Amino acid sequence: MKKLCYTLLLTALIIGCASTSKKQDITNSSKAMSDTVRIANDSLEYEIIIIEPGFNQWLVTQPPRGYYEQFWLENRNVIFVNEYNNRVVNTTQYDPNLYIQQIDYQRGIDYGYEVNYLLYNWFEYFQQRNNQKLR
Repeated sequence: MKKLCYTLLLTALIIGCASTSKKQDITNSSKAMSDTVRIANDSLEYEIIIIEPGFNQWLVTQPPRGYYEQFWLENRNVIFVNEYNNRVVNTTQYDPNLYIQQIDYQRGIDYGYEVNYLLYNWFEYFQQRNNQKLR
């Protein structure tokens, strides 16, 4: 799980730095500040840390926690992670500045609701901000 956290942190940091040259503004706010979201499940020893400009402001506009079932989030995350990881290794076809490092997310491991909710929403944010489709 630590690999997943470090991978997401590194990816979010690099994407955040790489996207500063773009004029796209998802939050419709003139001041997109760096956000840090940390959710830890100490009993399961998994955590997710997202450092992404505007993510926290964008997250509050999304369906609230509890809207999706954990099973649904897990299935979507598996699809997103597989496609994202495929793009990481295929640097000739996809921008290596967007797809930095693979994410270690495994089906069958209970990461908890919060981790799955944030990961799913990060993928949605990533797709909108960078005009990508991981489906």
